[in-house]
Amino acid sequence: MSADLQHARFLLIQMMHHGDVLLNTIVADALKQAWPQCSVDMLVYQGMQDVLLDNPSINEVLIVDRNWKKQGALKHAALEIGLAQKIRSRHYDVVLNFSNRWRAGFLTAFSGAKQRISYQYHNRQNPAWRFLHTDLIEPAGMDVHTADDYLNLLRPLPLPENIQARVNMGIAQSSRLSLRQKLTAQGWQDQPYILVHPGSRWFFKCWDNDKTAALLQKLLDSGRNVVLTAAPDERENQMLQYLQACLKPAVGRLFVLNGTLTLRELAAAIDGSILFIGVDSVPMHMAAALDKPQVALFGPSWVSRWRPYSDRAAVIWAGDYGELPHPNSIDVNTTERMLSAIPLEAVWQAVQQKLAG
Repeated sequence: MSADLQHARFLLIQMMHHGDVLLNTIVADALKQAWPQCSVDMLVYQGMQDVLLDNPSINEVLIVDRNWKKQGALKHAALEIGLAQKIRSRHYDVVLNFSNRWRAGFLTAFSGAKQRISYQYHNRQNPAWRFLHTDLIEPAGMDVHTADDYLNLLRPLPLPENIQARVNMGIAQSSRLSLRQKLTAQGWQDQPYILVHPGSRWFFKCWDNDKTAALLQKLLDSGRNVVLTAAPDERENQMLQYLQACLKPAVGRLFVLNGTLTLRELAAAIDGSILFIGVDSVPMHMAAALDKPQVALFGPSWVSRWRPYSDRAAVIWAGDYGELPHPNSIDVNTTERMLSAIPLEAVWQAVQQKLAG
């Protein structure tokens, strides 16, 4: 164990979405395993911090708000300078920059950290990017999981070889209690349940509504209780309303938490389930981080990079049942569902196998 890093201060910069931020916790976990007395902070976009706030490996979460630029040039500049000064005042020993944005590169350099590590991104092949960092690591290819690629950024550090890092998400007791109150209000009495989260902020990642409804009916008819969840989004709200309208009375009970959960309450709901069923979205990554058995449906995403980081997940890929467009060609704002080729029976079989296990 390297004595000079035992009390080191680390900053991880991750300016991406919830899933990226959550997967980045594997780096914090590796650092805390290697040097338990070290301090690990993370810099993320406003709105992404909920996946970190209850994580025992994270000391403090720093925020950069993308809406600063709407406050006028002078105010925006003052806020950016204030953030940079705050980072510099922390006297970080190591900054790990997981973002290819110039703002992240400048903050990394201005931190004054002795070691400043990032990737040699294909769009940053220039002297300026090299000047901002002391070490640049070649990104892994699309056949390497994103979490493993994040761990690659630790290569310049003297980590012990026996580290078994994992993605993790903490859940405060307050989140568990508030979830319980919301379920109890619908008549839930500690019955075991399967959690189904069919939505994504990008609808091309979603399965067909009629197949989702048929799957829910099968679960309920077999006596399983289901908690159906969605983000506070109007399109997802409409999806859940449609699904509810399709269902007939059955042996199992349906509990609907439609846009009423915080991200941490959703984590508590996933953690309390016996099985998670969903698509390529942050709840899927949360289920993996919480080590829950799950069935995950994938479409035209880089499955090898974004699959659940878990050996308890069954992944059903639409590409095994039909042609899919190349991941880099997708218009993320399309309303087309690109998981349509996945048959109901394949999902039902995977669900039964998980429940039997």
